[in-house]
Amino acid sequence: MTPSITVSKHIQNALNVLDIEGQAIKELIADIEKNQPSNFNLAIELMLLCKGRIVVTGMGKSGHIGSKIAATLASTGSPAFFVHPAELLHGDFGMLTKSDVMLALSFSGETDELRKVLLPIKRQGIKLISITGNEASTLAQNSDVALFVKVSKEACPLNLAPTASTTATLALGDAIAITLMQAKDFTESDFAKSHPGGSLGKMLIKAKDVMRESDEMPKVNEETPFYKILEEINAKKLGFTTVLDKNNKLLGTITDGDLRRGYLKFQSNISEKMAKDIMNPKPKTISSEDLAVSAIKIMEEFRISDLIVIDNSGKPLGIVDLKDLLKAGVV
Repeated sequence: MTPSITVSKHIQNALNVLDIEGQAIKELIADIEKNQPSNFNLAIELMLLCKGRIVVTGMGKSGHIGSKIAATLASTGSPAFFVHPAELLHGDFGMLTKSDVMLALSFSGETDELRKVLLPIKRQGIKLISITGNEASTLAQNSDVALFVKVSKEACPLNLAPTASTTATLALGDAIAITLMQAKDFTESDFAKSHPGGSLGKMLIKAKDVMRESDEMPKVNEETPFYKILEEINAKKLGFTTVLDKNNKLLGTITDGDLRRGYLKFQSNISEKMAKDIMNPKPKTISSEDLAVSAIKIMEEFRISDLIVIDNSGKPLGIVDLKDLLKAGVV
């Protein structure tokens, strides 16, 4: 039998949940700013000084949130992993070192499995940061730094299922991870290294990461005669050559199309011409620090398959070829 409930009621229930969880984050913002700035700063300093890993732990829903926080930390430049507190009691303490920092999550602060690992953590000399909703809890009282997530109510109408509290905890974990990321000057290049197989990482690959080095690049000087130009283009098999001045700065390029246009212009005198007479003086280039996806956009716009990679002084460092972008999975 279909429940006698209107679609508008479903929407209203969903909006109520989002409103309650949004309010929980607003309350957390105010609390961090007014009541916990020193604790938050101390927690960040402990994690910045960490020579090992940030070990995140928690039971139940807190464990699920902790696992995501650990993943975010690891992908933004702070080596981290999640470990179940019950597994710590059965051998996984061997994964920890004195150089690690532990981040423990428990809204009640009295989770039995976490309480049992507090003494071994202290004995091993590991710094403990906690995120909890109970300032008077065993977990908070035994932490080097305690951060508090307080919510007026859960989004669950029974006020039982962790909803607003887990949302606020996850937001606090993100705040910690991104604060650490910024403190470490974590760059797009660093992010790409952390995501080598993902689409995000591929989007952040730079031109210098996929370019062919200078020794593979066809090159002639401005006074190279016509037949030598043909020999260089044929030898490197890319359908073009760069034209460099005496200081190895890029002056232009000569493509197969430029050769055809040169023949139509000079006809029988083409064999007497030099590179400077035939070249395109405004070739398309890209900086070595530009993203590889930028190269694709230029290639598509101008219908070309190669770009010269140059440094700040205008000297060519190599070339980006469409085939190389395909192999790297950028396209």
